[in-house]
Amino acid sequence: MSESDLRQKLRAAARQEQFLEVVGRDEATARFHRHLTLAPVGSETVPLSAALNRVLARDVVAGVDVPGFDRSGVDGFAVRSADTVGATEERPRVLTLNAEVLTPGQAPAMAVEPGTATLIATGGMVPRGADAVVMVEHTDVIDGAVIDGAVIDGAVIDGAVIDGADDAVRVEFHRPAAPGQFIAYAASDIARGETVLRAGRLLTSREIGVLAAIGRAEVEVCRRPRVAVLSTGDEIVAPGDPIVPGKVYDSNGAIVAAAVAELGGEPVPMGIRPDDEAALRDAVEQGLSGCDMMILSGGTSKGAGDLCYRVISRFTDPGIVVHGVALKPGKPLCLAVTGGKPLVVLPGFPTSAIFTFHEFVAPVIRALAGLPPERGETIPATLPIRLTSERGRTEFSMVSLVRTDAGLAAYPLAKGSGAVTAFSHADGFVAIPQHEEAVEAGTGVTVQLIGRGVEPADLVVIGSHCVGLDHLLGLLQRRGVTVKVLNVGSMGGLTAARRGECDLAPVHLMDPATGRYNEPFLAEGMTLLPGYRRLQGVLFRPGDVRFEGRDAAGAMADAAADPGCLMINRNPGSGTRILADRILAGARPAGYQAQAKSHNAVAAAVAQGRADWGLAIETVAADYGLGFLPLQPEHYDFVVPAGRLDRPAVHAFVALLADTEIRRWLEAKGFSAAPSPR
Repeated sequence: MSESDLRQKLRAAARQEQFLEVVGRDEATARFHRHLTLAPVGSETVPLSAALNRVLARDVVAGVDVPGFDRSGVDGFAVRSADTVGATEERPRVLTLNAEVLTPGQAPAMAVEPGTATLIATGGMVPRGADAVVMVEHTDVIDGAVIDGAVIDGAVIDGAVIDGADDAVRVEFHRPAAPGQFIAYAASDIARGETVLRAGRLLTSREIGVLAAIGRAEVEVCRRPRVAVLSTGDEIVAPGDPIVPGKVYDSNGAIVAAAVAELGGEPVPMGIRPDDEAALRDAVEQGLSGCDMMILSGGTSKGAGDLCYRVISRFTDPGIVVHGVALKPGKPLCLAVTGGKPLVVLPGFPTSAIFTFHEFVAPVIRALAGLPPERGETIPATLPIRLTSERGRTEFSMVSLVRTDAGLAAYPLAKGSGAVTAFSHADGFVAIPQHEEAVEAGTGVTVQLIGRGVEPADLVVIGSHCVGLDHLLGLLQRRGVTVKVLNVGSMGGLTAARRGECDLAPVHLMDPATGRYNEPFLAEGMTLLPGYRRLQGVLFRPGDVRFEGRDAAGAMADAAADPGCLMINRNPGSGTRILADRILAGARPAGYQAQAKSHNAVAAAVAQGRADWGLAIETVAADYGLGFLPLQPEHYDFVVPAGRLDRPAVHAFVALLADTEIRRWLEAKGFSAAPSPR
């Protein structure tokens, strides 16, 4: 490519000349649905063994009665209820036992005549003449002969004259039986001709039991809509393949395919296509030819590299109906219809892709699969921290819900649209209207739940992150203690503890005036639980002579004076930032304003060459293969609100910290144990 051509392409990319019309959410939905038939794509008949989680295509009418005969509900005796009137423990009624035993599957051969009874098992067919069943527990068999017409030991003998020499077995009944007692009459559960299941019903194990009970070996269900799933982009790598800086693993393909299956569709994974217009055109043709719907992710912005838009823009029946929605995340969504089939291009960033999928695509898949619209469940909560927004478009913020004495607190998850974990960590989301720039702390909000209900965790942990803590909490989880973790930094954890929103607040804050950790920051009603020690120091790439073999403080001073030596800093309020500012003593090295929100983010920036040095713990330096200059050990402790000290989950965590094996594990990972908690 000539230099002139290159400059022309750069100018086009910088101008981003492609038109992007931005419409509201409701308008986008209306345009999309206007060109779709939101009904099942067809039906098929499947055996009952393959019907689980399928959607019933037609009403099911019973062709038989259930039960099909009068059936005993207990082990006992089939009797005429009139023969047991007045029976008591002191004066039982005595009946003669018929010479048959009715077990399930056996048709009665004898009728129950006055004065007689028939032994019957649970599920046995009730014989002619009987109108009740008496439990065997309320009877006794009489041993020996019976004298004609006499009263023997208080038992009243019914019926005709009885010869004391016969072999008849007689039974005492100690309670009267009501008509119909312990009998399930024919058709009492399901009657022939009754509609037992209606179209649109999701078939679970319960519904399958009903179908089996009426003798159905197969059932007609809605055909699952086939949905082609394609990821696009030169930077995308399939999970399992080697990865290099600048590349990312394809999470969207896996997430979207799984979501399609959850919604009753049949995902058709088509893998990854590079940013090549011809390859994308072929892939779209292939996906549309064999599927009912196609979803692409990536390439939906208005930049020059938006090849998906170009490929889809050639369809005109109607083709693209929406390209840009006034939402955050998810603005660059593209919705199209061709040949009556939905064709969607989701944003490439995971949170944007997942959110727009559930907002615009999931309802369509449910309709094509025969499922009714999902009912969104909302719940009131209070926003504990200020939440800012961008004026001009509705912004949705993922939140994690924490139960407090005052109700639910909705913590915004500080993750951008590129985050993969936002949906998995969130309980729901709140909407900030397009004309508002912020929602103040303490404001009541309505949370749209993701999933069903909010299960309170046994242990809520809000504060600073550590890989050592991850291990401890994983052990608790495997022992049956449910855990919710919000990594908001030490100061955020202290604030949450003060408000009573957590059980544990992990902190590592150094008081600049005294050099003491954590204790100076405690407020009334807080208890400090000693945790363990972490070694803080300077991270650098091995072989960098500006740091290799030097004293940490001296290396920091020289780096601060070198404009070509870039620092990656930590966020204000973090323990590491407080330590860095104390040692720098007012110096502002190149890169000082670049803020990472975790030790791992610092290590990644140094390892990838985006920065030359930063402060983090030794354990992380080892994980990333970086050089490390020790500064000082810091105290990583746990603040516990006084009102939560006696909670069983807190006791379980304290016991874990004191466990000898756990302390050995921490030391093996580079953490030194604090004094054992008492």
